[in-house]
Amino acid sequence: MTVPGRWREVARQSNLLRADGTPAPTIFAEMSALATATGSINLGQGFPDTDGPVPVLEAAVAAIRGGANQYPPGRGTPDLRRAVAEHQSRFYGLDVDPDTQVLVTVGATEGIAATILALCEPGDEVVVLEPYYDSYAAMISMAGAVRRTVQLRFPDYRLDVAALTAAVTDRTRLLLLNTPHNPTGRVLDAAELDAVARLARERDLTVVTDEVYEHLTFDAVVHTPLAGLPGMAQRTVTISSAGKTFSVTGWKVGWVVARPELVDAIATVKQFLTYVGSGPLQPAVATALRLPDEVYTGLANRLRAGRDALVDGLLAVGFTVSVPAGTYFVVADAAPLGYPDGTRLCRELPALAGVVAIPVRVFHDDEATARSLVRFAFCKRPEVIAEAVARLKALHRG
Repeated sequence: MTVPGRWREVARQSNLLRADGTPAPTIFAEMSALATATGSINLGQGFPDTDGPVPVLEAAVAAIRGGANQYPPGRGTPDLRRAVAEHQSRFYGLDVDPDTQVLVTVGATEGIAATILALCEPGDEVVVLEPYYDSYAAMISMAGAVRRTVQLRFPDYRLDVAALTAAVTDRTRLLLLNTPHNPTGRVLDAAELDAVARLARERDLTVVTDEVYEHLTFDAVVHTPLAGLPGMAQRTVTISSAGKTFSVTGWKVGWVVARPELVDAIATVKQFLTYVGSGPLQPAVATALRLPDEVYTGLANRLRAGRDALVDGLLAVGFTVSVPAGTYFVVADAAPLGYPDGTRLCRELPALAGVVAIPVRVFHDDEATARSLVRFAFCKRPEVIAEAVARLKALHRG
């Protein structure tokens, strides 16, 4: 007996439908299970193997012991909403009203889901950069909208402004922008952001920006929020979270910042997704957002060291590497090592080298574009990265 419903189309749009019509697990679940089963080092899924700052963890414990264990307010605790507004002012000079322009969500993923569901009608088009984070396709499909993609190409991953402009039609409702970008690690520069802003103003578009890696940039590269560009505060939905910045990915505390009318619309949908969440963690995230600058830079510097160690190791093994300017990830081409199929390599990598990675083709509609590319995560302890590099030398054929 078949199971009715829209799930099949969502799975198809997300490349999670097997040929026999049954749902497949995500590549992240598959690879993490493979890592556990084989005892491999998991450089696939993007989560750190260390905890976040001690004051943040202690604030969560104190909140639990202090009784903050029931439903928080629907839009988030007032103090966390104030902390988000303070953060936007402190780092970017943006003036945000915590009462009308901030919505706390269960991670950035729910923020993205609620935004797309709230702002799209069936048949509307959403333009995304490809490769794209996997939940984007699922959320667009759930809304009954249509995904249109603009290719970023290895190894530079620069935005093709002409292609972006061509992707916008009369049915385009949203531009969905991710910078710093997962999986490529690219941080869009001033010229690219200016082009996006100009297009949004000319075509009267709303831009949804996924900025969860906003503080994790390297080599003096600075993240610039699109909402800070002329005329963009009123047409940008900015989404971020605490998980990546503070190494607490399991907490799932995110936020949406936008003009009041947009926040009202998104909150209307959000309340019927999770209602509320992460009650005792919201005070802890408020503590995190108010930490001194050196905590932010220290976390980024540790990640940069991990990036450098992994990039150097991959180059020594024989991969061609796109050096990321931000995020947790580095994309490498396995073709020079004689592995033209990145998906096959990732499934064989635990046996070949005792390491798990993610094939980049799962982030693409056009799989041929990234056929031999794999993504490695460097948000791990130095000794773990060193051991992974040592194991990957088993791939060297020269």
